[in-house]
Amino acid sequence: MSSSSSDPEKLMAKADKLTKLSFTRWNADWKSATSLYEQAAIAYRFRKDNEKAKDAFEKASKGQEMISSPWDAAKHMESAGALAKELGLWNEVSDFYRRASEFYRECGRSQPASDALAKGASALEDKAPEEAIKLYDDACALLEDDGKEQMAFDLYRAAANLYVKLEKYSDAAAFHLRLGSAADKCNAINSQCKGYLSAIIIYLYAHDFQQAQKCYNDCSGVQGFQSSDQNRCAMKLLAAYEEGDAEEIKRAAQSSAINHLDHVVIRLARKLPTGDLQAIKKDLGGDGGDELGDEDDLT
Repeated sequence: MSSSSSDPEKLMAKADKLTKLSFTRWNADWKSATSLYEQAAIAYRFRKDNEKAKDAFEKASKGQEMISSPWDAAKHMESAGALAKELGLWNEVSDFYRRASEFYRECGRSQPASDALAKGASALEDKAPEEAIKLYDDACALLEDDGKEQMAFDLYRAAANLYVKLEKYSDAAAFHLRLGSAADKCNAINSQCKGYLSAIIIYLYAHDFQQAQKCYNDCSGVQGFQSSDQNRCAMKLLAAYEEGDAEEIKRAAQSSAINHLDHVVIRLARKLPTGDLQAIKKDLGGDGGDELGDEDDLT
């Protein structure tokens, strides 16, 4: 008897039978079946039979959905997602974590719903980075929609870092600006200023001085940024670029304001300057200095 009750194959077969209608069974017994699927999943996982454990957790999740328990359904979907990652089934990883997130949303819980998407994104960063970005984006949006932007700060940074890895620098900068906007709503001034400075550094690393300067001017209209160390650091960097002074750029990149940024952004800053400084100076035609030099223009 004990052997039968611990044999996952028999547990699965019994559970499947309970969910199928027949002449003798007019109603599926999802409650009993779900318990059996859960026992089988744990047994398979203990045996390290991850493929069958994954399938059992998916069926257990379906069972919890059928008995109106979306929270437990979400938990089982996350377990299936973790096993899919171990098996290298990357498409399934995304699907399972997205479905888990949907179940959490049914419970009215934006934080675990966002966390589920973030787990999927983290699992996919190396193997499916574009899908990971989408998951991070959706995870952030869930928290934004629920007025919980402060809980998304790490997600903005993770997405930006992945964009840097993909060498999509404008997209990376956009996520840091999105962090800055979210921080503004939370009155998290330090995080806001770090986001703005990070975006400016990324634009400079990508040889886009004009966009870096535009970003600086836009951000300088924000009161909290005007008097910040991050503002002063950005101003020094841009002024050094206008002068074509590589040594001054390197000095500015050692600023303590930069030392407190995300490690990925610090590495980019330490590599400045990139590109042709003289070309930037020539493009500016010597007129750019007035725009940065007059602090009244930044308000």
